[in-house]
Amino acid sequence: MKLFECVPNVSEGRDEAVLNACVAAIEGAGAKLADRESDQVHHRSVFTFFGDRRTVVDAAVALAEVTTGRIDLRTHRGAHPRIGALDVLPFVPLDEATMEDAVALAREGAQRIWEAVRVPSIFYGAAATDEKRRMLADVRAGEFEGLVERGHRGGSPDVGDVAIHPSAGAIAVGARGFLIAFNVNLRTGDVGLAREIARTLRERGGGLQTLRVLGLQLDDERVQISCNVTDVKATPLHRIVALVRSHAARAGVTVARCELIGLVPRAALEAVVAHELGFTTETR
Repeated sequence: MKLFECVPNVSEGRDEAVLNACVAAIEGAGAKLADRESDQVHHRSVFTFFGDRRTVVDAAVALAEVTTGRIDLRTHRGAHPRIGALDVLPFVPLDEATMEDAVALAREGAQRIWEAVRVPSIFYGAAATDEKRRMLADVRAGEFEGLVERGHRGGSPDVGDVAIHPSAGAIAVGARGFLIAFNVNLRTGDVGLAREIARTLRERGGGLQTLRVLGLQLDDERVQISCNVTDVKATPLHRIVALVRSHAARAGVTVARCELIGLVPRAALEAVVAHELGFTTETR
């Protein structure tokens, strides 16, 4: 039996009743919920669940039914960019499952969600049908409000005959490998500095391989370097922290804290331990 991980990002981080309904939907479909992370400033939650092909798709559809019925992006405001109530829906192959299997799951999930709640989907990552949409940042460019004004970059959605649902927007549905969501918060309200550091570090700007980075405003005294690490061997976490700290120090700014969002492969933490403490799990 092939197993998959699903890591949906939902545009709700404050209403416990809605978040509990999301949990109930996932678990009620038979999936194994391993983690839930919520952030009130981002106004966003990340769920991580596991199951076989049927279970993960059933759970994704059940989750979409909750988010479509209970989240209205017309009144939603948060620090993190978003195009949908159920904003991102990536499928990750585990063990004997292949990326082709995950792509097929993305296709099936998007079609079933459209049939259930009439929310359109755009494919990204390995599931992308257009190179202009392979990167999640490109799919989400302009956010929900941008979709209302101009529609999708690259034309129509991949699934659905409308550009957006009036309140739930659209969903970025993808297939990808493991990803680490890792944030570094700085003691400053200067979002321009955060965006400058993000431009310097991200792969697209000539920075670290496989690294996706945003500079976000948290409040008047904090900004965030929000990172998605798609290959921890190429881009270890301690390297990211060191570079952010170095760039920030040039502006007289210090690191406040670091955050892991969701689950992380054991090897990523072992690499940090080996670097910081000088030993590996084999010699400990």
